[in-house]
Amino acid sequence: MKLVYIAFQENEEASAVIASFIEDNPSATVRRYPAMVRIEAEGRLTVRRETVERRIGREWDPQEMHLYIISVSGNVNETDDEFTLSWGQQETAR
Repeated sequence: MKLVYIAFQENEEASAVIASFIEDNPSATVRRYPAMVRIEAEGRLTVRRETVERRIGREWDPQEMHLYIISVSGNVNETDDEFTLSWGQQETAR
């Protein structure tokens, strides 16, 4: 299976999103570089809106994270409740 990844600027605003990706994808690998965090996994990465909202204490729109994204690898599937990167067919149920 191919790796998917998402790379974020490492800053205070992105920290809750980064932590939420790590929580929602416990088998993902996290690579920290100067000013950047890359989260990668085999085949699929998903972050759930409710996970981020719990961390930040307010409503959150997944499109907000586009301000902090540096790069992605994989097909993007974005809904009001999740942001998913994957290769191949999208799963509709978790």
